[in-house]
Amino acid sequence: MDNLFSKGTEMSSQRSLLRALGWTDSEMNKPMVAIICAQSEIIPGHMHLDDLAKAAAQGVIAAGGKPVIVPSIGVCDGIAMGHIGMRYSLPSREIIADSAEILLRAHAFQAAIFIGNCDKIIPGMLMAAARVNIPSIFVSGGPMLAGKVHGKKTSLSTMFEEVGAYDAGLIDADELKNFECNACPTCGSCSGMFTANSLNCLCEALGMALPGNGTIPMVYSQRLALAKLTGEAVMNLLAKNIRPSDILTEAAFKNAETVDMAIGASTNTVLHLIAVAGEAGVNTVNIDIMNEISERTPNLCRLAPAGDYYIEELNEAGGISAVMKELLDAGLLNGETMTVTGKKLKDVVANAKVYDHDIIRPIDNPYSAQGGLTILKGNLAPEGSVVKKSAVDPRMYVHSGKAVCFDSEEDAMAAISTGKIVKGDVVVIRYEGPMGGPGMREMLTPTSAIVGAGLGADVALITDGRFSGATRGAAIGHVCPEAAAGGLIGMVQDGDIIDIDIPNCSINLRISDEELARRKASFVPKVRPVEGYLKRYRANVTSASNGAIFRKD
Repeated sequence: MDNLFSKGTEMSSQRSLLRALGWTDSEMNKPMVAIICAQSEIIPGHMHLDDLAKAAAQGVIAAGGKPVIVPSIGVCDGIAMGHIGMRYSLPSREIIADSAEILLRAHAFQAAIFIGNCDKIIPGMLMAAARVNIPSIFVSGGPMLAGKVHGKKTSLSTMFEEVGAYDAGLIDADELKNFECNACPTCGSCSGMFTANSLNCLCEALGMALPGNGTIPMVYSQRLALAKLTGEAVMNLLAKNIRPSDILTEAAFKNAETVDMAIGASTNTVLHLIAVAGEAGVNTVNIDIMNEISERTPNLCRLAPAGDYYIEELNEAGGISAVMKELLDAGLLNGETMTVTGKKLKDVVANAKVYDHDIIRPIDNPYSAQGGLTILKGNLAPEGSVVKKSAVDPRMYVHSGKAVCFDSEEDAMAAISTGKIVKGDVVVIRYEGPMGGPGMREMLTPTSAIVGAGLGADVALITDGRFSGATRGAAIGHVCPEAAAGGLIGMVQDGDIIDIDIPNCSINLRISDEELARRKASFVPKVRPVEGYLKRYRANVTSASNGAIFRKD
């Protein structure tokens, strides 16, 4: 397990540079472990990651390794929301994956610990781990605690909805300020089952993180202990030569997708699981299997924004291990998959228990018989689209309404915030896909404005962009092909009727073949002028139905 730089005179020059860092002979003879840490003073979920990196380093040292802390970039989706910054969020995933690969390969690390927390950081790191394929393990920063206003728990999604309520004249400025000051009371990833927490929970299901990774709050000392155990665990992986390729198998991805459906995770997981699976060489993971898994997987958890519980309460109820034990006992998970503990999944969750059956429902009494996400197809989305069914008012499961079309999020927000959207409408926001944006912005601002205005049970929103995990309502994203790629969503006109049928997994524009042919013949997609990284991103990105990954050629 000696590192590359301990070998003979041919590495003398390289060792001289390590000595410039203060390394000793003893350190240079130990396995070298990268701790890729995305600590940042702009992301609440990353503010204290340096403390976790130090704790993980202590675990590595205790187990006989040499830890080296190196950086990663990150974007806070909440702060980037509603302006040009959101165009950079999904594109940052590719930068994170590439930069982690560069760090690990260029410095000949033998193993890696990935420490991130929010949105695109975790999937980007997972992509790098699969690509580099050295013994690797994840530990997240953990969720923030829920806020509290007027004795009721709140979160970032509540905050965005209160802005909508203010715009609709339902609350005054003082009440809005009260929410602003109390919605996010601690550091950590935002407190509901939003994208960050969804991915951190799914790291457990994939087998890439220790139990508790997804749910132990960031402000608990137990989170520091978990980081130390992660440092020890990576040395065990190195000793046993257990690599991501041994863990990230087809069975593991199907397990993750099953847990995804059971906990009602973010729609963004569709993009990210496909992208990570592609890096792992598991090409059987695609949107076509997701409805099959959803059909047989009961929805056991309804966490914010779908319900009134938060991640801290899921942790107290037994965490993801307890959810997986329920699923495993029902024959819905493959317990033979390998995990970063060095044990099979069935052994990891063998002693897990559910301590609150309101938060984690039993298999025979779920919130719904099907999973939390649904893939919709039809003439409007022949390559698919996705909705978080568990966060949709049942009155909107089947809906037909007149389209009100916008070619940007800003144009849609101007209409929503001034009361121009009425009951029954289907808001269409296009040219926000991976190419069209470019960058596939999240639409938390308009969806929250709709819900905040009291229209959540009356108005649907569809887009070739995507949604924050904090979104609730009849919000249908990832419509493929996107408008910029010639998709039908770009040809919808104001007043057209759109038929949405979530139970039957369909979304269609009510249009004759003759009219459709006429529109296609005259349609020229719009191209938004951009420069810099976004221009390079647009030239390389593929459809959201492929995970919005870069072209491989």
